[in-house]
Parts: sequence; structure tokens; C-alpha cells
Amino acid sequence: MTDHLGSSEAWAAALRAHGRRVTKQRLAVLTAVERHPHSPAEGILAAAREDLPELTAQSVYVVLGDLTELQMLRRFEPPHSPALYETRVGDNHHHAVCISCGRVEDVECAVGHAPCLTPHWDANSRPMTIQIADVLYQGICEECQRQQKLPADRI
Repeated sequence: MTDHLGSSEAWAAALRAHGRRVTKQRLAVLTAVERHPHSPAEGILAAAREDLPELTAQSVYVVLGDLTELQMLRRFEPPHSPALYETRVGDNHHHAVCISCGRVEDVECAVGHAPCLTPHWDANSRPMTIQIADVLYQGICEECQRQQKLPADRI
């Protein structure tokens, strides 16, 4: 979904498939999240207001909650950060967060199939079938390393 018109049509079809009305608020939020993945609600509000200036913060929060519940959006919460949203859903990918600048990058599943991790259950555990493994990598990105002149082996 790269062009705006094609993207809007695809989002409209997805909303209808989930039994939701296609509204300009929902489309503005979906477009903003698609254009600015890994953004907090305030960033999504600012981006969505470029297309829909009268959009309220409350509307954005309601839409984000609804679309996350429908699994049209993914919400994740890195440490020391507000919740971030993205349109990439349903594939069990992970995230890497720079602890210096906060940049977030998608990381493919290390094993190649969900859920990526097989837990070890001890004798006192009550095992369960794992559906999703949420891995968060934390480090310092190359740009921050260059700016801070940190050698990569000190991380």
C-alpha cells in the first residue's frame, strides 16, 4: 500500500470486511499510521491532521483502540516510551529500539516461523500453547554510535 488512493481503497475494503463503516477519521488514522509506522498517538494525530485538520485527539484515541482490537493495527509498548502503532500485523515480527535516539526498526522472526521461541517449562509451571512471542531488541543504532563515537564492541 504505497499510493494514497490505492491505500485508501484497500483500507476501506478492510474496514468493511470487519463490519466497520468507512469514515474519514478512520481513513486519516490508517493513512497516518501507514506513512509513519512506530508512531505514538500524538504523532499519528499530527500526521492525520495534515489530511483532516478538524480531527480531535479523542477521535484518534478511539479509532486507534478500535482498529487495534480488530487487529488492523498493532500496538506495542517499548520501555520508557508511549505506545507505538503500526499497520504491519499478523506476521509475528519483532522490534529493535535504539536506547539513545528511540528509533524503532522491524526485525524479522529469527527462526522463520511463529512463535519464534519455545519456552522451557519447569516442574512448577502450568504449560500453555504459545501463540505469539513478542521480542524487543534494545541497542544503539549505527548513527548514534557515530555521533557519540562509541565503538560497536562497547555496547
